[in-house]
Amino acid sequence: MAAALALLGRAAALITGARRLLRGCGVGGSAEKCLSRGISSDERPKRPLTAYFRFLKENRSAFRQNNPEMNNMELVKKIADTWKELPASQKQVYEEARKTDWQRYKERLAAYKAQLTPAQAAALKEERSKRLAKRRSFRAKRELTVLGKPKRPRSGFNIFVSENFQESEGISPVAKLKQLFDAWQKLSSSQKQPYLQLAEDDKVRYENEMKSWEAKMVELGREDLIRSRKQRPKTKTAETAKNAETAKASSQENKAKLKLKKREE
Repeated sequence: MAAALALLGRAAALITGARRLLRGCGVGGSAEKCLSRGISSDERPKRPLTAYFRFLKENRSAFRQNNPEMNNMELVKKIADTWKELPASQKQVYEEARKTDWQRYKERLAAYKAQLTPAQAAALKEERSKRLAKRRSFRAKRELTVLGKPKRPRSGFNIFVSENFQESEGISPVAKLKQLFDAWQKLSSSQKQPYLQLAEDDKVRYENEMKSWEAKMVELGREDLIRSRKQRPKTKTAETAKNAETAKASSQENKAKLKLKKREE
């Protein structure tokens, strides 16, 4: 009897998933055509919360009410400290809830995977990998920001844009950027030179700040964040530096032109 009920439950989950899928395809769309377009990974069952995050979710409002002067970081730290001091018997309540939800999650995940074709499963796996890679990239960038990594140097064109953006004509940021791009192209070499020189100065600033920052990272044991020798710029003569900056400015112009073209399309 129990086995029959379990089978009925799984069948119901499959039917519910199929109905949800068909609703997402729109009225009149065939199931075959809809399946060929794939299923979003947003429909994948969500992993249940850990015991600690259950505790956090349940008690955050109360902690906020009792500690209105605390910011989010301080509040989370206080909740984490409270969790650490919580008796094992009280933690067990949250752990048992997690186990129950985990079992339910496994059943729903199996039902979700059962409705996928091999092509859909492969597409969703690739989509999931891309999302995880994007998340890792975001976390890495956020970590570098927290660690105070210096901002990269700006090009002559970027400096020109930042100095003239507010006064430029155009009702939208895209229109303003287009007007500035056209204005930059019309500037003579002598008119561009002050901006190119500022870009060179900014490069020196960046290199000096990076050396100090990398020395600090070595002290913290984060050699993994240090640039390799290949990544470090070579010493250039004034002539070579000028030519390199001119080439970089030209590259920035081309990139800006492509961005404008895509936005206009």
